[in-house]
Amino acid sequence: MCLGVPGQVVELRSNREAIVDFWGVRKPVRLENLKPVVVPGDYVIEHAGFAVRVIPPADVADTLALYEVLLSEAGEDPIARDVVDALDCIEVELEAPAFR
Repeated sequence: MCLGVPGQVVELRSNREAIVDFWGVRKPVRLENLKPVVVPGDYVIEHAGFAVRVIPPADVADTLALYEVLLSEAGEDPIARDVVDALDCIEVELEAPAFR
């Protein structure tokens, strides 16, 4: 089963990519699947590197609380592990020589 992860947009790199904060871990997220315009401060649900929906402001607190419950009941934090693994891959890609 796959689970989308809520995060807060902290920076727009373009109309197609944003930096999103997931409980203190920031990573790039693609935006082209979204119809509404996203601005810093918005919360989105991310899955596989893509924002799949914007969380309505009235639902943000309840959504984050639900995820906190899910994570605390899971014991290990699988979302944090996925984010850290993804960031490790990004760091490796950045360190790799560019071929042109």
